[in-house]
Amino acid sequence: MADGDNKSANLMAQETAQLEEQLQGWGEVILAGDQVLRWEKAWFPGALMGVTTLLFTLVYYLDPSVLTGLSCTVMIMCLADYLVPTLAPRVFGSNKWTTEQQQRFHEICSNLVKTQRRVLGWWKRLFALKEEKPKMYFMSVISSLVVVAWIGQQVHNLFLTYLIVSFLLLLPGLNQHGIITKYAGMAKREINKLLKQKEKKNE
Repeated sequence: MADGDNKSANLMAQETAQLEEQLQGWGEVILAGDQVLRWEKAWFPGALMGVTTLLFTLVYYLDPSVLTGLSCTVMIMCLADYLVPTLAPRVFGSNKWTTEQQQRFHEICSNLVKTQRRVLGWWKRLFALKEEKPKMYFMSVISSLVVVAWIGQQVHNLFLTYLIVSFLLLLPGLNQHGIITKYAGMAKREINKLLKQKEKKNE
């Protein structure tokens, strides 16, 4: 068991090191984005939502076709991939990195690797469920897709995308400041109260 854990830890460290090397040119931008996403300043959440709202409003008014939107997105990604590694050191000054910044960059890459592993783990479990319990797999997948299709029919697709993107962008800050834990705890206490009240009525 210990050998398996050591092997997994070594593999994860290797994957993290590879990711750090691949993202080295984006290091300054990633650290700056991390500060914004974790709300290191009080005005960051407002600025984040303002920029997101502006971008989605622009898309709404321009109303590009799917092909145009896809082409523009890929074009922006290609330009960023070419320009960011070149311009970032001049703007931020990569030679001024502190030990704390290097450690934070390592943590970010490590968290990305962990997230990738979790997603792959969920994907493998889904296929394992398909092999072991095909009926449950079929019912779960169909039910989930029906719910998603119904939500998509009720809510405008662009607005729904806006809500999802906004939530994902705010999630790190909500988690960092303990807001999710706070309200999850409150919800749990309320549910427990309701269950206790129901038990008393049944008695």
